[in-house]
Amino acid sequence: MSFSSSSSSSIATATSISNVFETGNYMTVLHSVEAGKSSVTPIPPPIPLLIGMPSSAGEFPLVLLLHGYLLYNSFYSQLIQHVASHGFIVIAPQLYSIAGPDASDEIKSAAATTNWLSEGLQHLLPPNVHANLSKLALAGHSRGGKASFALALRKELTTLKFSALIGIDPVDGMNKGKQTPPPVLTYVPHSFDLDMAVMVIGSGLGEVKRNPLFPPCAPKGVNHEDFYNECRKPACYFVVKDYGHLDMLDDDTKGIRGKSTYCLCKNGKSREPMRKFTGGIVVAFLKAYLEGDNSILMAIRDRHEIAPVELETVQFLL
Repeated sequence: MSFSSSSSSSIATATSISNVFETGNYMTVLHSVEAGKSSVTPIPPPIPLLIGMPSSAGEFPLVLLLHGYLLYNSFYSQLIQHVASHGFIVIAPQLYSIAGPDASDEIKSAAATTNWLSEGLQHLLPPNVHANLSKLALAGHSRGGKASFALALRKELTTLKFSALIGIDPVDGMNKGKQTPPPVLTYVPHSFDLDMAVMVIGSGLGEVKRNPLFPPCAPKGVNHEDFYNECRKPACYFVVKDYGHLDMLDDDTKGIRGKSTYCLCKNGKSREPMRKFTGGIVVAFLKAYLEGDNSILMAIRDRHEIAPVELETVQFLL
């Protein structure tokens, strides 16, 4: 499915646009699954998962969501439930316990999880809830965004085909020329050979230092701007003003890692507006490219003042 310059945004009312930024019509279930041998399923996942899904009967598209550097998949519970409440099954693997400087293992773990979906996922869903494996999107935040782009570029690693790719404030290292191995950015415009639609979401405060002792969490030269510059059409790009790199996480992130999410990056005044925007724009994009209805996404492009945040950049490659 591709966008038309004569979009159907007129069909989307102000109410339908704003509704994607709020909880959807489906009640949701959040389910944690351990890896390895399990009595719950005959085909357990290769790594632990957090699954958000509608509790109502139906067949739903899938989203594979990769967490950011040193973060837990549970830190995205509210975002996962937001997307699931609009009629999607969200699979969030825990890619590692301890992260190293190389993202190769994260990419392999994400590929293994993708390949497990066709055989193992249905065993973990209620009998009346079914996953539509032909409608599969890949999303990732921070270094998980880098891993998502890397996995999408290496089509030979997965048996299932992704139809859409979302980078949520993706980061490929600490500074230009110092990418986290394996490198993804080439700094050649429109060089990504991706057979799918792409959306990149950026944070306006991600490239701002919180204090002089630490680098910014999404520094210039390796952040959302660079990822979008290498995308080919169709692609869209939103940069949110006055919110930071971790502002789409849960309000309450527990433990030492959870507390550090409020200390290491420049943050906005609260997380809820950024999280609502991220969830809503993800839903609008998925409806466009997994369900064939681009009316809400194009209406947000034309009337982005209705979003719960101020947008400093809105760009589309059509």
